[in-house]
This record gives sequence, C-alpha cells and structure tokens, in this order.
Amino acid sequence: MTDRTQTAPPPPPGSTSRVAVLLVDDQAIVGEAVRRMLAPESDLHFLYCADPAKAMEAAAEFRPTVILQDLVMPEIDGLTMLRFYRANPATRDVPIIVLSTKEEPKVKAEAFTLGASDYLVKLPDPIELIARIRHHSRGYIALIERNEAYAALKRSEERLADELSQAAQYITSLLPERLSGEPATDWSFIPSVELGGDAFGYYWLDADHFVMYLLDVCGHGVKAALLSISAMNVVRNQTLPSTDFTSPAQVLSGLNEAFQMERHNGLYFTMFYAVYDRRTRQIAYASGGHPPAILICGDTVETATIIELSKRGMIIGGMPGVTFHEEVRDLPALSRLYFFSDGAYEITKPDGTMMKLSEFVQILTDARFAGGPAIEHTVNAIRAVRGGDSFEDDVSLVEVTF
Repeated sequence: MTDRTQTAPPPPPGSTSRVAVLLVDDQAIVGEAVRRMLAPESDLHFLYCADPAKAMEAAAEFRPTVILQDLVMPEIDGLTMLRFYRANPATRDVPIIVLSTKEEPKVKAEAFTLGASDYLVKLPDPIELIARIRHHSRGYIALIERNEAYAALKRSEERLADELSQAAQYITSLLPERLSGEPATDWSFIPSVELGGDAFGYYWLDADHFVMYLLDVCGHGVKAALLSISAMNVVRNQTLPSTDFTSPAQVLSGLNEAFQMERHNGLYFTMFYAVYDRRTRQIAYASGGHPPAILICGDTVETATIIELSKRGMIIGGMPGVTFHEEVRDLPALSRLYFFSDGAYEITKPDGTMMKLSEFVQILTDARFAGGPAIEHTVNAIRAVRGGDSFEDDVSLVEVTF
C-alpha cells in the first residue's frame, strides 16, 4: 500500500463544500481499513499519510475538513501532532479526531486540552466513523464559508470606504475659496463616514449681486453626493431656464421642477439660497425645507442682535408646482451671516440625547467672543459635544461677513 491513497478524485482548487479526510497513522493496515470503510461514500475524499513528519505538508496540499490522528506513533506522538496542528494557521481550525487503541480518561482529557475535537477507539464502527466525519466536516465547512463571506464583506466595505473617501475629496475640491475683503467668507466641511449630500458655494453673479447657497440631499452615500454635485453645478453655472438668479424664490422654484424626486431615485434636498445686493446693502433669501440661517448684526459685537432667517418652504423635489417665497432684510454695518446643514446640530451626545438647534445657535453666537475664527471655535465646540471627531452626517457651516 502506498503512503497516500484517495477514494475519490482530488477536489477542485478553492472548493469548500467537499468532505476531505486526512488519516495520519504509521500502520498501513489501519490506513487500508479506513480506506475501505470510506470507499462506499463517493463524496468523501480520503488521503492516507503514514509518516507524521509529512502530515503538515499533506494537510497544506490536501486541505482536509477533518483529520484522523493516531495517538501512538514512533518518533512523533499524536499529542505532539495536536500541538503542531493548532499552531499552524492552515490547520488551526480543522477538526481533529484522535484515534487510540483504548479508552484512557487521562489521555482523553489531555487530548481535548490540546485541541482535539473528538476521540475514538480504533477501529470504530464504519457507520459511527462516517457520521462523526460528516458532523465535524459540516461545522468546519460552515466556518470556512462564514470566514469567506466575512472577508468578502470586508473587502466590499473597504472598496466602498475608498469610493466614499474619493467622493468626499471631489466634493471638497468643488467648494469655493475663502474670500477676504467685502464680503469675507470662512467655512468648514466635515464629511461623515458614509458621506452625506451637503454642498455649498458663493460667487459674484454680477458686479452688485453676491449669491450664497447651501443644500443638503437626503440620505447618505455616493448617490446622495452625485445629486448634490448636480444641483450645485446647476446653481453655479446658472443653467435653469427663464430664471432670475437674483431672485431666491425663482431659483428654488426652478430647482424644484428640475429635480423632482421621482426622476432622481426618490431623493430630495433642502436648500438655503440668498443674494446680497451691495448697492442697497440688503439680503434677499428663501429656504426650501432648510434650517434657518443665523444673522448676527448690530452696531457692536457686544450689542449685536441674533436673528433667525427662517423663510421655510417645501423641500426641493417633493412635489411639482410649489411656490416659494423670499424675504429681504437690511444689513447693519456689523453683520455676520451663518448658514449650515442640519448635520451641524443633529448630533448624538455621549449620553444618547440629541443636541438641539437652540444649543447650536448658542454655541454659534458665543463664538463671537472667542477671540479667534468663529468657524473654528464652533466646530471645536460641537466636536466636544459629540465626544469625538467623527459625525453621523455631513457638517457644513458657512460664515459671510459683510
């Protein structure tokens, strides 16, 4: 009898559904006896190894779903082999059935301590042996399949995380440069782990009108980011037909018709849009389901008034034919406008409660006394409330100083 025999052709590479039995026993007669026991089972792959020194090599090549290990052998005993199997990553989890010539409780206890899965006195009844082989193999195959599914899921999550990271970098690259002079601008954009649908911008429409906007698409992920980029490009490039971009109400109405949710995979967005007229020093604004902007204005920082610019309308894309309304407000000599996404204040605190808009507004208004950039102070404050650097949603916050 040769050192290695099989009852069925070798399994295909990468196969995890077959039952493969490796017998390590120095007695050829035992190898032949086990081969005959398993021969009627055409789906069982069998490999016999008479030399324990070659067992690890055989296991690496054959990839057994169960190992039948003789306990008493010359040179290397079965308990030592158990240690080798459990120390080797390739065989660490493979079920091992120890074969012994007699029942010895002390030896059995030591075998189980070293990692044996089962213990049989040889030669066992064929029915019992085959049943135990199938039982242990099923558990091992299920473990392999679970690990492979987990690994595939992890690879998929890593690819998705990479795609979201690239999308966040692309969105950031589209955001405007900070301006100095009049008006001056500052902003912060912190994408969430899943990437939300925030986008914002500002630009001079002409020599007298300065446009400001921020939109927030529902949901997370690449599809939300794509819609936010599409809407931002429409506003930035002024591609809405028959729309006066100095009129916030007309712009929101045009966007609402252009981005109806049934044509965009059920997605909609909220938006704040404002236009500053430097000739009259007035700001016109309108909102489509968006949080109110905050205007801090007055003669001095200490006496400044906190005003919510809350002309809330319907969400953008919710239903066609919606009429949006705008308001106009005079800007005093000292005026700072803040507009933001709801991710800036819908923050879960460490105690499980949700931060309120009023708390965020208080943080925002306190920032004027902080003695540094108000945006930086506000972001640091909400990170402290969150108890960490990551956020559940995109955080977008824009400051415009007139």
